[in-house]
Amino acid sequence: MTHRRQFLLVASGQAMAAVLGASMGLYASRLTAQGAKKSSRPASGPLRVSPRNPRYFCDAEGREVLLAGSHTWNSLVDMGRGDPPEPFDFDAYLDFLGRYGHNFIRLWAWDSTTWDTRANGRLGKDFIHQAGPLPWLRKGPGTALDGKPKFDLTQFNPAYFDRLRRRVQAAGRRGIYVSVMLFEGWGMFHGNRRRGTKDQWAWRSHPFHPENNSSGIDAKEKVHSRAYPAVNAVQEAYLRKVVDTVNDLDNVLYEVINEGGEKEWDWWVVETVRRYERAKPRQHPIGITGHGAERLPSMLASPADWISPGRQDGFGDDPPAWDGKKVSLLDTDHVWGVGGTGAWVWKSVLRGHNPLFMDPYDGTVLGNRFDPQWEPIRRNLGHALRLARQWNLAAMVPHDRLASSGYCLADPGECYAVYVPTGGKVFVDLGGATARYNIQWFAPSTGKTVAGAPVTGGGRCDLTAPFAGDAVLWLQRAQ
Repeated sequence: MTHRRQFLLVASGQAMAAVLGASMGLYASRLTAQGAKKSSRPASGPLRVSPRNPRYFCDAEGREVLLAGSHTWNSLVDMGRGDPPEPFDFDAYLDFLGRYGHNFIRLWAWDSTTWDTRANGRLGKDFIHQAGPLPWLRKGPGTALDGKPKFDLTQFNPAYFDRLRRRVQAAGRRGIYVSVMLFEGWGMFHGNRRRGTKDQWAWRSHPFHPENNSSGIDAKEKVHSRAYPAVNAVQEAYLRKVVDTVNDLDNVLYEVINEGGEKEWDWWVVETVRRYERAKPRQHPIGITGHGAERLPSMLASPADWISPGRQDGFGDDPPAWDGKKVSLLDTDHVWGVGGTGAWVWKSVLRGHNPLFMDPYDGTVLGNRFDPQWEPIRRNLGHALRLARQWNLAAMVPHDRLASSGYCLADPGECYAVYVPTGGKVFVDLGGATARYNIQWFAPSTGKTVAGAPVTGGGRCDLTAPFAGDAVLWLQRAQ
C-alpha cells in the first residue's frame, strides 16, 4: 500500500470518537472488549534498534515501530491492603489497553514485601500495601521480620515465574510489547526514608535483609550495587531465570531497574543479560531508566539499547528533540511520577520520542479510581500510534525549524507531521520541495480528522486549522 493510500485511510474513521474529559467508563462503552481483542495483531519481534533510524525499534519484518502505552504498578506483583494482597485482573487490564489502542507496557517488579504509600505524597494512600508474589520461595528455616517464613534465595518461586510468562504471552497476543522490569529501585533509592513513613520500610521488608532470608545474604542497604559479590551472585541467578522464562517470546524488552541502581551495577546487569542471551534463540533490547543514580550522559554512554530520560535530565512539559543516539522511551513516571497531558504526547512523538504514561488505572495502588483528568493522555497515545503507523518512520526525524509551532517530525520532501499546540495558523517550510501534498488535520480533543485542500511546495506554506483547539497537521506527498 502506498503512503498516499495509507494517508487517505486515516480519514475513513480509524480515529476514536471520544469527547474530551469523558470518563473511562463512557469511553470504553464505545468499544467492546471482544472487539478490541479481535482488532489487534500479535506483536512481531523480537524488536531491534532500527539501523535506519535509531530513534525507533523495528519488528521482525524490519518495520519501524513507535512504542506508546500506559502502565500501572501492580501489573505483575499484586499489591493491596490484604495479606495476601488482592489479585490484579490482568485480562481486564489488557482489555483497557486494547480500547485505547496502546502497544506497550512496563511489567512492574517490586523488590520488597510492602509499599508504604505515605511516601508518595498527594497520590499516596493512608495504609501500607502488601506485595506478592516475589521471585523466591518463603520456606525458612526461621522467621522473617514480618513473622512469616524467611526467603530461601536458592529456590525460585514457580508462581512468580509462571505468572511472568503467562502475562507476557497474553500481552503479545494482543499486539502489546512488554518491558520486563528486572528490579525495582524507587523503594530503596527514594522511598525508604520519606517523611511520614516508618524509617527503612523498604529495606526492612526486602528479601536481602539479613533477618529476612535463610541464605546468609546481607546487602546492607546496598542492594543495587557491586559492593557484595554474594548478593550479585543471587541476582545473576535470578536474571538467568527471567531470561529462561521469557527468551522465546517475541514481545519482550528488559528494563534493568526502575529509578535506582548505581552506574556500575546498572551496566553489569545489561551485560549479564546480554551475555546470557547470546546463547539463546532470541536477543531482546535492554534499557536503563532515569530518575535513579544515573543521569543522561552516563545512560547514553551505557551498553543499553534504550533509555528513559527524566525531569532531572531536562525533560518535562516541553521535551527537547531527540538526537537518536539510543531509543528514548519517554515516561511520565520519571518526569512527574503521574502527570502529563494529551499535548505532551504529541510534543514527544514529533520530537522523536516514544511516549509512556504512568497510569493510576483503577486507583488500587495510588491515585483515584479512573480519574478523568488522565483521559486525554490515554486517548492521544492511541491516536499517535494510529497516525504513526501511516508514516515512514525510517526516514522521519525532528525538524523543529520547518514549522512555526516548533514541533515537526519530517521526511523532508515526502512527509511532514506538525503539532500546533494553540491551533489556528501555522506555516510549514516546503522550500526545495516542489511536489504537491495532500493535507489532513487531526483534532486531539475529539479524535476527528478533517481533510484540507492540497498544496504545492516550493516555499513557505501558510495553513489554518479548520477547528478550534490544538491540532496535528499531516502533509503527505501525493503519488
